[in-house]
Amino acid sequence: MSTTQPSRRSFLKPSAAASGAVLSSGSLSALRAASPVHQGGGKLKVGIVGVGGRGSGAALQSIMADKENVLYAAGDAFVDRLEGGLAVVQKSAEGAGRQDQFQVPPERRFVGLDALDQVLATGVDVVLLATPPGFRPMQIERAVEKGVHVFAEKPIATDAPGVRRVEKACALAAKKGVSVVSGLCYRYHDGRRATVQKLQEGAIGEILTMQGNYITGELWFRPVEENWSALQKQVRNWLYYTWLSCDHIGEQHIHTLDMLAWIKGDVYPKAATSLGGRQKRTDPKFGNVYDHFSTTYEWEDGTRGIAQCRQQNNCWRNVNEYIYGTEGKANVFDHKIAGKDRWRYADKSRNMYQAEHDEMFAAIRAGKPINNGEYMCNSTLMAIMGRMAAYTGKRITWEQAHDSQEVLMPELLTWDDTPPEAPIAIPGVTKFI
Repeated sequence: MSTTQPSRRSFLKPSAAASGAVLSSGSLSALRAASPVHQGGGKLKVGIVGVGGRGSGAALQSIMADKENVLYAAGDAFVDRLEGGLAVVQKSAEGAGRQDQFQVPPERRFVGLDALDQVLATGVDVVLLATPPGFRPMQIERAVEKGVHVFAEKPIATDAPGVRRVEKACALAAKKGVSVVSGLCYRYHDGRRATVQKLQEGAIGEILTMQGNYITGELWFRPVEENWSALQKQVRNWLYYTWLSCDHIGEQHIHTLDMLAWIKGDVYPKAATSLGGRQKRTDPKFGNVYDHFSTTYEWEDGTRGIAQCRQQNNCWRNVNEYIYGTEGKANVFDHKIAGKDRWRYADKSRNMYQAEHDEMFAAIRAGKPINNGEYMCNSTLMAIMGRMAAYTGKRITWEQAHDSQEVLMPELLTWDDTPPEAPIAIPGVTKFI
């Protein structure tokens, strides 16, 4: 995709929606390559980088996806996170009768900011990336260059230059036959897949308005210890620094935004305006992120998407998408449509986190790699566009967001480095770059 004329529909291939197909995810939106790096039966060696709560969950799911998968190497920036996460994975694997698939001896456990390179050097076939999002563009690039299949948690970058790096890496992955599977897990939820298919087939007529909420409570904070460097303080509490997390509109609310784009056939909005700020999390320990956003996304066809997110305790909560059309409405979380005909998904959905891994490993073994690069890059940019609109107080177009030159993530880091400046954005004062 040209950096001067970006497409909101696709950078890897024409949207399947344009030809009448449903872009549901996984195998349905896979980019096929002539031959994968690894295919067929036999042992698949899996590496994990970032062994926190989500990372340890992904590691276990990779084990459960196939009895010939082995967790082979692991890395994390911090030894306590590495050992604690691996202990959870090992215990869970033993409880499931999969203890033989946990094969991570001390010599294949790596600590430091270069843990990815050390994990890749062990010869893994697949790597799971669950580190803070700011590191993800570099990590996806290096894994694809090595011919290693990738599972990447969301979002895949914290700034537009990072998104552009991942676009190129995913295009290279498609050429090399390397799978790139996204942690945007709603796309692997059976009930949501069925609901989106119905909406794309016109169950409520022409879509006019979409409301997407990720209104929830506050998340964790790790108390600062005296021996931590300035950089360690931020990486330990990465949620609260935009350069590391993308702010919660990108780190968490991206699930909602991805749903809105998916319902629109993976056609992305042309512009965004947004309100946001810090009302409750005002203590300096919470870095420079906001605690609420309310964003309006505009599509070329006139559709409006109202997307709201909040992380504040003791408040009303709601995580759902409500879709309104000319002939009805849909409650996406409940998989329910009230339109020309009433419909509700009645089957049982698989665990969406497990489904991501089941489909990824099945595709690798079948020689039909999955590439979720199109929507994982575009949905990340959609979140960044909304964040830019809130931070600056301006209306930001897709083209402006895609071509932004603002670099938040440093290229190289050691623990002795000073972390990037993290000013709190002030609408009307903060400039778009």
